[in-house]
Amino acid sequence: MLRVKKLTTEQTKRAGFVRRLAAMIYDTLVATAVGMCAAMVMLVTLLLLVENNVLGNHGYEHFSDLIQHSVLYQSIMQVWVAAWIIGFFMWFWCHGGQTLGMRAWRLRLFSTSDVPLGYGRAFLRMIFSLGGLGTLLVLIDFKHKQGLQDWIAQTEVIALSKEENHHKAWENI
Repeated sequence: MLRVKKLTTEQTKRAGFVRRLAAMIYDTLVATAVGMCAAMVMLVTLLLLVENNVLGNHGYEHFSDLIQHSVLYQSIMQVWVAAWIIGFFMWFWCHGGQTLGMRAWRLRLFSTSDVPLGYGRAFLRMIFSLGGLGTLLVLIDFKHKQGLQDWIAQTEVIALSKEENHHKAWENI
């Protein structure tokens, strides 16, 4: 679990829209790779199960035809890939407060409440980010620079210095 750091207003500099957007683009590329790997694992698993007659082929001669036309198998694939992508973000947010894109752009997620950021609040943050659209609120909220997901999940995204971005510096948090 991510430890809570009580920060004063003088110590914090909440991240602006451009840095958040850059981190989101970076994380989108990483999440795409995670999704592709997860899809490949599920495709190979389904292929082995169908070829060994554990699962039915529903009358299709080739596995590719089965995957293209079966709503069930497509749904299984989509849920599997979505679970891995959601898990990617939630794990990084709860264990260190940074995704790979956030680390590259020196951003870190903190809890604004006295409760550490757990998986429940991380999932709430994921839902209310609305696929990144919740971050547009940062453009309107000049004073607080918080996205919709930050308001609802009681989090904030802080811009870090180079020294603060090293994991060794987190021990003092």
